[in-house]
Amino acid sequence: MNVISLIDALGEPAVSALAGVATGVVFGLSAEQSRFCLRAAAVEVARRTLGPRMAVWLLTFSTALLWTQGMHQAGIIDLGASRWLASPGTLSGAIIGGCIFGVGMILARGCPGRLLVLGATGNLRSILSGLVFAVVAQMSLEGALTPLREYISGGWTTNGPNPNILLELHLPSGMGIVIGIAFSVLALIIAFRNRVSFLTLFFGCGVGFSVAVGWFLTYTLSQTSFDPVPVGSLTFSGPSADTLMYLLSANSLLEFDVGLIPGVAFGAFVSALVAGRLVWQGWDSARSMQRYLSGAALMGFGAMTAGGCTIGAGVTGGSTFALTAWVALVSMWVAGMAADRLIDQTATPKAG
Repeated sequence: MNVISLIDALGEPAVSALAGVATGVVFGLSAEQSRFCLRAAAVEVARRTLGPRMAVWLLTFSTALLWTQGMHQAGIIDLGASRWLASPGTLSGAIIGGCIFGVGMILARGCPGRLLVLGATGNLRSILSGLVFAVVAQMSLEGALTPLREYISGGWTTNGPNPNILLELHLPSGMGIVIGIAFSVLALIIAFRNRVSFLTLFFGCGVGFSVAVGWFLTYTLSQTSFDPVPVGSLTFSGPSADTLMYLLSANSLLEFDVGLIPGVAFGAFVSALVAGRLVWQGWDSARSMQRYLSGAALMGFGAMTAGGCTIGAGVTGGSTFALTAWVALVSMWVAGMAADRLIDQTATPKAG
């Protein structure tokens, strides 16, 4: 059954949501198996080591770059139609929002994608933190925090569509693939030195591949659907807010973002079930709870201000070489490393 026949049978909203579910399942399963987490990679670097988490992150990033740029060069997708390159970007939002997000992911001990994966395995800390993230993201998008987000985002915007770094530097069209290969070689060197298992590397590639799956499915739907379908892929700020509103409002419609979150949760749950990693976990103290929820709130506002989370801006947006996506990613890394050094590395255990 082709896409048009599927749309005729189920309707455009349902097919779009199923595309989100499919993308989410690939991500959820791969992320749970590989323990993918940018926060963990940033902590490794902040503590002057290139360990297994850094290897997995680099492999994920390089895989997303290779698949995304490869499909673009082959004419399978057109990244110029994506929101990252088709609309203006905000450099002030990317810098400030990225820094706020970076601090938040250190406090919450994980980015939104990681929290969702952990929540599906029975981690109550992550479930509540993810809910706070979604609420604050919605408040930042269309609520009480919208004026502040717009003020920050409007401080320094791009003149016209978001610049493509490769085009701005007048690099050959295939340079994106070359950069992806370079990152993958570096990832494999770090993985070899840390004796990272083949399965971990395989599923790390799977996380990056899920980004390509999202690009392919949304672009295909945009070419066959009667109604406009945004060309995008994995991200967790917008979809978390959209899923929350879908559950709370009778007027909300099914779409890719609404299917993505349940897909990730299902994929992570099945992965943990098979591996025997399903276990209920909670907070040890009120202080720990305060830290996690504060971090989740910062991530919700930061992600919406920066234009995406570590996955949305850092991997999905980064795979398009959109300027503001790379600026946001660097800001998240720098702020996360600084927060780890100032908050966690300088903390001293209290007596008793």
